[in-house]
Parts: sequence; structure tokens; C-alpha cells
Amino acid sequence: PSVFFALLVITVSFLPIFALEETEGRLFKPLAFTKTYAMGFAAILSVTLTPALAALLVRGHIRREEDHPVQRLLMRAYGPVVRWVVQHRVAVIAAALLLLATTIPVVARLGSEFMPPLDEGTLLYMPVAPEGISMTAAAAVLQRMDRELREIPEVTRVFGKIGRADTPTDPAPLSMVETVIQLAPRESWRPGLTPAELVEEMDAKLDYPGMPNLFWMPIQTRTEMLATGFRSRLGVKVFGPDAVSIEQASIELERILEALPATRSAVAERLSGGFYLDIRTDREAVARHGLRVGDVHEVIETAIGGREISQVVAGRERYPISVRYARDFREDPSAIERALVATPAGAQVPLGQLATLEFAMGPPFVRSEAGQLVGYVTVDAGDQPIVDYVRDAEQALRDALVLPVGVRVEWAGQFQHYERARDRLAWVVPVTLLVVALLLYLNTRSLVETLIVLLAVPFSLIGAFWLLFALDYHLSIGVGVGLIALAGLDAQTGVVMLLYLKLAHAERLQAGRLRTGLDLEEAIVEGAARRIRPKLMTVAAMTAGLLPLLWSSGVGADLMKRVAAPMVGGLASSFALELLVYPALFALWKSRSLAVTANPNLQGETK
Repeated sequence: PSVFFALLVITVSFLPIFALEETEGRLFKPLAFTKTYAMGFAAILSVTLTPALAALLVRGHIRREEDHPVQRLLMRAYGPVVRWVVQHRVAVIAAALLLLATTIPVVARLGSEFMPPLDEGTLLYMPVAPEGISMTAAAAVLQRMDRELREIPEVTRVFGKIGRADTPTDPAPLSMVETVIQLAPRESWRPGLTPAELVEEMDAKLDYPGMPNLFWMPIQTRTEMLATGFRSRLGVKVFGPDAVSIEQASIELERILEALPATRSAVAERLSGGFYLDIRTDREAVARHGLRVGDVHEVIETAIGGREISQVVAGRERYPISVRYARDFREDPSAIERALVATPAGAQVPLGQLATLEFAMGPPFVRSEAGQLVGYVTVDAGDQPIVDYVRDAEQALRDALVLPVGVRVEWAGQFQHYERARDRLAWVVPVTLLVVALLLYLNTRSLVETLIVLLAVPFSLIGAFWLLFALDYHLSIGVGVGLIALAGLDAQTGVVMLLYLKLAHAERLQAGRLRTGLDLEEAIVEGAARRIRPKLMTVAAMTAGLLPLLWSSGVGADLMKRVAAPMVGGLASSFALELLVYPALFALWKSRSLAVTANPNLQGETK
């Protein structure tokens, strides 16, 4: 039953992952389903097939555990240790609590982010050109950027693009640069050079006035643009009643964020950077010639925009036929003014006599969300975790940003994903821990034993957080998934350790050999030291399965390392807890029973 419930606890511990939504849910639910199916069937097989196979296959003389050469070696090393632990149980528990307290500053120094940056082997360089840049200037700047990037030794190829391709699926403006930088294998880089340092070198080399830099990964950029609309991990949405107030607030926001030390670039959308030709109809002049305003608009549509007059039918294919003026008759305002409008009397009146033509500035595009106009401010936070960056940025905005009436700001990008996952896990994880505690209680029928097993969870965090700190990893959803999995593994190993301690204690109690503190010490040494080999095999097998993830490389390895790191570090610290603190807690608990046995007057009070 203990093995069955231990596997069941691991299965239940993955419930918080099923509660994740959208991006994080699609990423981690396949892992949770696989783990749940495996552990669920393992729990069933542990009480059905495994006993049957043991009865069928185990034959002849069975060597005692104490006769195993590895077990004898482990007992000689661990026996004196566990005996010392039982004798100094209070000091051991106090030292463990002190070690747990020293982990708090380490946790405080870990940054927080939604997902770690994935090393795709390529970079996407996306500076923003000024609105209204000409094609000639854009091409010259793009070629110069490509040449400078190619001079970096770690860069093998550069593919630059500015504006949109000849396809309706890529509605990029001429101000949008997309340059894919293909990098050489990491082994051929300059010694000691990290990806972050390489990006910083590129950022310093590509210094073009009015064109702030933005670096990210190509695949991750595309998926993030589809999910959030931003070209970076982080952005700010500025909501307001009109384009003028939104642009004013966005530019001020850009100025404040650029002053932060961690900001690599902050780019606010200019909502007044579009060039337009306004044709304003003179209604009095139109009326004098016996025309309607619609007659003038039809000429404008036909002469400049083009009007569909028919279709070409070729089998199942249909091609529209549009007519408009040739380019020479519509390429400048003076030519458009000479467009002729036919009157009912048959006269041909130039458009310039019926309307006024003038150039004007206006929004190049209009965004709306939640029933309001919205502008985007794209932020490149560099190497700082986005959650820490937002915390510092919000303080700076509270001190310096004054918003126009009716304007509000909202953080977007991966920070929105982080908040959604954090809020969901904030109530799902405690509920899951309650379910795990209920399962442990149903197995042990003892509140004390349940609490002892659950103590493995906080103590396992010691190794988990220290290893994250040593590897310079930030807290993320991937790390959270690893910690959730670690909680289930801790409960499993804790149940196994407590099982052997209980068996040794019950055997001596039934035989009448548990009357003094020395008898209790021998029982704990027998349960802990004489069964250390299967416990060590359990933890070693788990760790051996996780180490390949921790040492993996390639696309996607950055995320899996964050999942495996807390599990590897946590298993190490939780196993040390089980070898040292569990015997001390068990001795402290069962010594009370010895006191009751020695003094029968305390039995009622203890119950």
C-alpha cells in the first residue's frame, strides 16, 4: 500500500500543470499527460502484477539484505551517522531549520520570468526605422547593417529584409526591419563569449540614430507576435480616447523606460507618422455645375484608386478587371487636379475647380482593443528578467509619468502570460497539496506521519534553489513545473523511508524489545541503515533519468534544463533530509511513546 500511495501522490502532484492555460498549458500539458499515465499505470501494477511476478519468479534461497556487499559497505558508512543523529536529534533538527532559513536570501536573489530565452542557433535583429523613410535610404541602411553584422566572427550568414515582401501575408511597413543572423556552432566562438555578450556586442556595433535595436529569436518572435502582437517579450499597451493623447503618453513612456539601466530599447508607435493626400470637395462649386458630391467621389475612385468594371472567366478561375488613370496622370497633385468630371450638360470640369487638394499627417494605422483605441510601446529589457524589469519600471512610471485624462497603460507580452499562470497556480498548488496530504493520511492513518512526509517538500527546496542559483537560472514556469514534479518525488521517497522505519519499529515492539531509549535507537538504525540500499537505488534511478536533461543542448534544451535543475538539486537535499532529519524526527516522535510506556499516568493525556 505504501508504494501504491507513493505513486498515486506523484500522479496527483501533476494536477496544477493541467490547470495551466494558453501558451504554458499547450507547452507543458503533454508532459503532464505522459507522466500521469505512466504513474497511474505504475500504481496499478505495483499492487497487481508486481506481487504476482515476485511469487512466480523468486525461487530458492533469498539472500538477506545484510549479506549484500553494497549494503554492508553502506551500513558501515551510514550506521554511525544515523546513530549520532538519533543521539543528537534536537541539534540535527535545529541545524536543518537553520539551513532552510539560509535559502531565503538565495530565493530573493533569483529573478523571475515567464519562459527562458530559447537558443535557436540564430538571432532576429529588428530595429525600427523612422516613419516616412524612403525606399532608397531604407535599402542603403539595410545593406550597411548586413555588412557590419557579417564582420562579427560568430556570424556565418545574414539575411536582411525591410518593408514587406510581394505577398498579402506580410503586411510589414517600410519602417520594419527583419534580419535573420545565422550563428556558427558554439564550439567555434571566441573563448568565454556568452550569447548575452554577443548580443551586447552587436547592439554596440549597430548604433544608428533614430533606429533603436531589438534582438530576439526568430521562431519565438513569430509565435509571440501571433499570441500578443508584440515583436518582443515585453510591451506596454496605452489605451485612450484619441490618437493624440495616446501618442503623447506613449512617447513619454518611451522616454522614461529608455532611462532605465536595463533597457536595451523602447519604441513607441507614432500614430501621426502617416502621409496623406486629402481631397476636400467644395460643395458650392459642385452645386454650381449641377453635380453631386457622389459624382466627384466616383471620378476620384476611378482615376486614382481604380474601379472594378468586369471579370475575366477562365474555367473555375475569376480575375477582376479594374480601370484607372495611367501613372503619368495620377502620380502628383497637379496631375490629379486635371482629372475631368463630366457635368449633366456635357461639360468636362477639372477636379481642381471642384475640390481642394492638400497634404496632411495622420495615423498610419489604428488599433482598437476592448472598445478603446490603443497604442503599443515595444520594450527590449535586455538580459534582466521581465518580472524584475516590470517591478523597476513601474516604480519609475509612478514617479515620473503623468497620463492625459482618459489614458491608461497595461503591461503586455510575456508578462501577461506570467501573471495569468501565477494567479492560476496560486490557488491550484495549495489545493493539490491538500489532496496529497489527504492521500498520505489515508495511507498512514497518522497525522504525525503525514506531516513528517510533507516536511520533505520545504527541505527539498534547499537543493533546488541553490542549484538554480549556481546555474544562474531565473524562476519561470519551467522551473515551477520542475518544483511541482519535485514535490511528488519527495513524497514518494519520504513514504519509502518512513515505511522502513515503521517496519523496524513495529517488529521490535511486537517482539517486546522496545522498552528503552537504546532499544528505540537500535530500531531506527535498523530501519534506516539496514535498508539504505533500496532507498539509495530509488533516488539514484530518479537522478540518473534527469541528468541527461540537465546536460542536454540544442533547441529546446534551455527550457528542459529549467525543469530538470530543481528536481536534481531537490532530490539531493531531500535525500539528505531523509537520511539525517527523518531519523531524528522519528526518534523525537517515538521517544514520547517510550515516556508513556514508562509512566502509565501519561497515557490519557497523550491520547
